[in-house]
Amino acid sequence: MTTLQSVPALGTHPADGSTASRAETRERLSKATYDLLVIGGGILGISTAWHAAQSGLRVALVDAGDFAGATSSASSKLLHGGLRYLQTGAVKLVAENHFERRAVSRDVAPHLSNPLKFYLPVYKGGPHGAAKLGAGVFAYSALSAFGDGVGHVIGAKKAALEVPELRTDNLKAVAVYGDDQMNDSRMALMTVRAAVESGATVLNHAKVTGLRFTNGRVTGAELEDRMDGTEFGVDARLVLNATGPWVDHLRKLENPDAAPSIRLSKGAHLVLKRTAPWRAALATPIDKYRITFALPWEDQLLLGTTDEEYEGDPADVAVNEKDITQILDEAAFSIRDQQLSRDLITYSFAGLRVLPGGPGNTSKAKRETVVTEGRGGMLSVAGGKWTTFRHIGRTVVNKLAALPGHPLGEDMEPISRLPKHQPLPGISNPNAVAHRLLVDGGSPGPRMGGDTARHLATHYGSLAFDIARLANDNPALAERVHPDAPEIWAQVVYARDHEWAETADDVLRRRTTLTIRGLATDEIRGNVDDVLARKV
Repeated sequence: MTTLQSVPALGTHPADGSTASRAETRERLSKATYDLLVIGGGILGISTAWHAAQSGLRVALVDAGDFAGATSSASSKLLHGGLRYLQTGAVKLVAENHFERRAVSRDVAPHLSNPLKFYLPVYKGGPHGAAKLGAGVFAYSALSAFGDGVGHVIGAKKAALEVPELRTDNLKAVAVYGDDQMNDSRMALMTVRAAVESGATVLNHAKVTGLRFTNGRVTGAELEDRMDGTEFGVDARLVLNATGPWVDHLRKLENPDAAPSIRLSKGAHLVLKRTAPWRAALATPIDKYRITFALPWEDQLLLGTTDEEYEGDPADVAVNEKDITQILDEAAFSIRDQQLSRDLITYSFAGLRVLPGGPGNTSKAKRETVVTEGRGGMLSVAGGKWTTFRHIGRTVVNKLAALPGHPLGEDMEPISRLPKHQPLPGISNPNAVAHRLLVDGGSPGPRMGGDTARHLATHYGSLAFDIARLANDNPALAERVHPDAPEIWAQVVYARDHEWAETADDVLRRRTTLTIRGLATDEIRGNVDDVLARKV
């Protein structure tokens, strides 16, 4: 294990490429008047802050927890067109989703996303026949301009070669299509970094305790730094409520009589150790509307998701025994029993989908984005899909520019004039980065392992070279955090000094994969806390 005295406390000032200290950021937030204050550091708030900053606005972004600390890091990790939407006739929606998916995976963040082949098994007595699913995946691939190949149908024997744990009893055929996969936490963090590089000021673990008003209009917020209890405030010409499941809570701070505007749907997932290599994902129809996924992800197997209405405190959402049983039972439709042992579960997580208010089954509700303006002029944005995060950010900023009575539009560069495919930091070919890390990453320090090189390349892109330099300068930082994971201690220092990590969970759950692998031991958490405490 690394000797913690050898882990440096690097500078924290922007001049050396590090993030500003919390005290410096609080001072900056409290002394300036911002054009836009975004409350909520999930992907909708982050994307809006990024696009608004690109447009020339002075932007502040705060979150009560960590960036992407709730639903935005509890997704199914997919960038996808939404195959199930074809069943409802939403052809235009699928085409639009595909456009955004391709833009992100090919032009904006090819270092953070990867193509993934999907198998839809067709079992005897199942909700869909082979001909219907075959036609569906062909249409799906056509709406993606056949960029992932042509959707087609294969036999059970061929499919079992790439998914050894596929249950072949009564398996008639398998429909094949393509989408993309990501690590949602890493994608969100890189978008935060892009917002900061565009001029935004950001602070996580800063809770809104009240709103500021001028002549009845919301003109800022009172905040508490949850890391040390410091109270401060932010003034802004316009405030955007992007708090996800908490959106109605903030609306009531603006107007105590505000009626509920959303409902919540809980989605739970399980992470398991794999018993065999998987070279494709499974998307198994449960009924005419629902699909359960089995996804090879981060060297593990990700199962889910559930979809049920949730009425409790968003902070209390968690995976329960019912969720575990449901996920395993539904996975058993297409996966052999040995892969579904509870002993293989390393982690579980649940998030809350934000849906427009109204009646009906949540699994059939539209995943649409709704922007509303409150009595005090605060805008609230809720809903949407990870895949279209860029589009949502652009849409919200366009609405800001068009607001009557808000002169922001005069100070903004129109979205239409901005680069359509502005890349996220670190954009690169991950294969080339991994190769360079293997060739150069060990000199003059310890030789880097192949899995570590690949992990760094696919989670940081070209920024991985900054981490390699840390490891080369201090061999202690080249050591693995845990022998069974690819992460090295240099990533912990980098998370502390460049990625706003303040707590062990920030590092282990969202900036590395230690938690989802079931490797975040008490000893490791303690050592990470010690490294974080050395920030100056």
